Amino acid sequence: MRIRSWATAITAAACCILPLAAPAAAADEKPARGVAWSASHETATASGGRWVERSSTGLHQLVAEGRLANTGEGCYSVWARFQFDFVPTPPRKQATVCGNDTVDVRVTQSYMPTTTGSIAVCKGSENARDCGPWQSLTSWPVTRP
Repeated sequence: MRIRSWATAITAAACCILPLAAPAAAADEKPARGVAWSASHETATASGGRWVERSSTGLHQLVAEGRLANTGEGCYSVWARFQFDFVPTPPRKQATVCGNDTVDVRVTQSYMPTTTGSIAVCKGSENARDCGPWQSLTSWPVTRP
């Protein structure tokens, strides 16, 4: 009976550890952390991961990190907007890319259960008028994608 318990424990440990031994990503690729997000508009696409963490003050903070890439001409920007309870805030520009290039995106915002937020890729760098669909940053799936 004791041997069967050890065999069961070793099998269970192997099942948990083996999925963690995935191949390493390319040097310029960052694996998405947290829950995946993505947004696009025309020739620009932004994507990455999002999660909630405790800030240095002990409050919760929403963090979204990723990359904004453009394969065409012109400038595109990532904009984020948040709503606290029923009070919306204006969109804020988070990153801009011009021409065929890629830049990092990092969005941070204090977070409470009544906070909702979304992100979009917009044409230009001056305003958030010509944008692709706004994507939620605060909807949480039951399981990770």
